[in-house]
Amino acid sequence: MDFGFTAEDEAFRAEVRAWFSEHREGAQDRRAWERTLGKAGWIGLGWSEGGYGNRVATLTQQVVWAEEYARSGAPARSGHIGEKLLAPTLLAHGSQGQKARFLPAIAVGEELWCQGYSEPGAGSDLAGVRTKAERASDGTYRITGQKIWTSLAHEADWCFVLARTEPESRRHHGLSFLLVPMDQPGRIEVRPIRQMTGTSDFNEVFFDGAHAHAEHLVGDEGAGWKVAMSLLGFERGVSTLAQQVGFAQELGSVVRAAVRSGAVADPVVRERLVRQWAELRVMRWNALRTLGSSGDPGAPSAAKLLWGGWHQRLGELAMQVRGAEASVGPREWAPSSPYELDAAQQLFLFSRADTIYGGSDQVQRTIIAERVLGLPREPKGVV
Repeated sequence: MDFGFTAEDEAFRAEVRAWFSEHREGAQDRRAWERTLGKAGWIGLGWSEGGYGNRVATLTQQVVWAEEYARSGAPARSGHIGEKLLAPTLLAHGSQGQKARFLPAIAVGEELWCQGYSEPGAGSDLAGVRTKAERASDGTYRITGQKIWTSLAHEADWCFVLARTEPESRRHHGLSFLLVPMDQPGRIEVRPIRQMTGTSDFNEVFFDGAHAHAEHLVGDEGAGWKVAMSLLGFERGVSTLAQQVGFAQELGSVVRAAVRSGAVADPVVRERLVRQWAELRVMRWNALRTLGSSGDPGAPSAAKLLWGGWHQRLGELAMQVRGAEASVGPREWAPSSPYELDAAQQLFLFSRADTIYGGSDQVQRTIIAERVLGLPREPKGVV
C-alpha cells in the first residue's frame, strides 16, 4: 500500500527531524519539554477551527510528526491527554468560551490534563460510574467519589471527569462531563499506584466535595455519555502510527537480543520473530486504511485487539530470547524506588496490562459482536 506522502510531506519531515536534532537533548523535565514544544508550535497540529492550535497541518503531516517524534527518542509526552483527547472533544462539543479558555493553554504546554473515567467498580464497564456531581445553590457542582488508574494525575492541572448528575439514573443515562481543577487541597487527593515495574504513572484520585464551575460542563447535563464516547473515538488514530514506530524499535531490540543469545538458531523462535514482524506490518496497513475515517464502530476495537495482544506476545518473546538471565532481577532495590529492570523485563511486565487498559479485550469483542455483527446484546447487571 502506498500511503502517498508528497514532496511537501517529506520536506515537513526534514524540518521535524532537524528540530529534534537541535532540541531533544534538553528534554529532561517533562513539563518544561511541553512548553518547549508549544513555543515551537508543535502542539495542536491540525486544530483548524478557530486558530487555537499553533500550526496548520494536513493529516499526512500529522502522521509524519507522530512518527518522527517516536523515532527521535524524545521523552514520553505529559501533555498528550489534553492535546489528543480533551482538545478534539472540546472542538466537537465544547462551547466557544470553553475552547477559548482551555485550548490555548494546552497549545502552549502550560496546562496538563488527566482523565477521570475508570472507577474501582467501573473500569471497563464505564456505564457503571458511581462518582456523583451535585448542583449547589451557587450553580457549581460538588463532586464526590473515586477514580482509579488515572494516568499522570500527580502532574495534572485539570481533570475531565465523568460523573453522575442524576441520582436515580442507571447505566449511561444521567452522566455529565465536567472539567475539574486539580488544585483543591482537602477536596482532591491523589495516591500513586505502584505497578509491577516499580513505577507509579497511574493513580487513585479521591474527590471529596471538589468544585467544578457550571460553565465547565461540556455538552448538556445528563448527556455526558455521548461526550465520553466521542472522546474515546479520538483515543486512537494518528497516535496509533506513532505507537507502531515504538513497537518496531522494541521488536528490533528483541531481534538483536535473539542474535546475541543464539536463540535465533531455534526455528520456533525464528518463526515467532517473523510472525511479530508480519503482524506489525498488517497493523500499520490497517491503521493507514482507517486513518481519518469515521462511522465504523468496530475499527477502534479491532485495532485495540490487534496491538494489545501483539505487544503482550512481544514481551513474552523478549523474555524467551534472553533465556534464564531474564528471570534474574536486581540484587538490591529500595521499596520506595523504581526497580532496576532491563529493557526486556520492563517490556514484559508492562505489557501484561496491554489487554486490559484502554478497554479490555472482552469489552472490545463485545463491541464488535453487538455493534458490527449485530449479535444479541450482552446481559447487563443492575448498577
